[in-house]
This record gives sequence, structure tokens and C-alpha cells, in this order.
Amino acid sequence: MKRIFSIVFTISLVFAVSAIAMAQTRTPHINQRERNQQRRINQGVKSGELTRGETRHLEAEEGRIKADEKIDKADGKVTPAERRQLEREENRASRNIYRDKHNGRTRN
Repeated sequence: MKRIFSIVFTISLVFAVSAIAMAQTRTPHINQRERNQQRRINQGVKSGELTRGETRHLEAEEGRIKADEKIDKADGKVTPAERRQLEREENRASRNIYRDKHNGRTRN
């Protein structure tokens, strides 16, 4: 009985540790913001609010954020400081999307 208990305990401990490790690399909030901002960029292209150059700049900025996220996840853990940095990058990108969509320039 004691042996069965120790086996079950060991297995549950392994699952708990692996779940914690996986949770440290997940960034659902960042991923949702990336999807929302991509949707805003696409809407700006369709409506003509974004020029080709503005679109290219915004897409490059989103690409840099995704690359930074990938680098942060590479070591198996996204630290709180890395999350804050990604949030700052997303905030900056969001402001840039707004400014580019509302600056009066249109696609020809």
C-alpha cells in the first residue's frame, strides 16, 4: 500500500511540475493582443486608412514583437520582466496603429 501511494505521489508530482513549466511559457494575453492588432491593421488596409508604407511599418513592428516573444520563450520561461517588456511593445504598436489610421493619409 505504501509503495502504491509513493508511485501515485511521484506521478502526480511529475504532472504538477510539468504543468507549472508549461504555464511559465504561455502568453495568452500577448497572443490575444497580437490577434486584435492584426485585425485592426487588416481593417485599416481594407478601409484605405493605411498607406502601403504605414502597413509595411506596422507589420514589421508586429513581426519584431513576435520574434521577441519567441526569444523570451526559448529558455523555457517568460519572466515577469519579459512580460512587461512585451506589454510595452504591444502598447507602442497599438498607439502606432491608431496614429497611422487617423493621420489623414489614405491609400491611393
